[in-house]
Amino acid sequence: MRIHHVAGGLMMALALAGCQRTSMDSVNTQQNITPLEAQPIGTVSSSQLPDPTTDTSQFPEKPATDTAMATTGTGTGDTAAATALDVTKESMVGNWRVASGPSSCDMFLTLTNLGSGSRGGTRGCAGELTTMGSWEVAGKQVVLKDRNGNAIARLYKTADARFDGSTNSGQPVSLSR
Repeated sequence: MRIHHVAGGLMMALALAGCQRTSMDSVNTQQNITPLEAQPIGTVSSSQLPDPTTDTSQFPEKPATDTAMATTGTGTGDTAAATALDVTKESMVGNWRVASGPSSCDMFLTLTNLGSGSRGGTRGCAGELTTMGSWEVAGKQVVLKDRNGNAIARLYKTADARFDGSTNSGQPVSLSR
């Protein structure tokens, strides 16, 4: 019975300790506060927006197919774009062997965000591919980008573990595993 009294007393002391008043009287919270002055704003105007169903001149024509997204004009990109298979970002992650013209190198793609794409890089590559810093999937197209986010190559899935396309300068590029 005595243990119950001690435990009850301890619980009461803890409860009262939690109700203890804290004070910040020593800190002046009103010090150095000045109200903001009202600032002038420019003129506000309003007008009716045109009806988008009647005035279609402000909208560009829809491309006829996905192949209009960005072909390189070298023939390689056009053919690959027309027969491209579906691609997902997740299927691109990992190591790739790159063939670009007469040389070959390695590419590694991750899902780590970098700007508007995902982080990626090359090792042992030549030409434009040495500047690769990121990549992204746009429709059926894989876009390789430099470290500033500019597209340097476009590729299309042509087989289960193969992508073909070209760099901006027209150099053919193939990725395979």
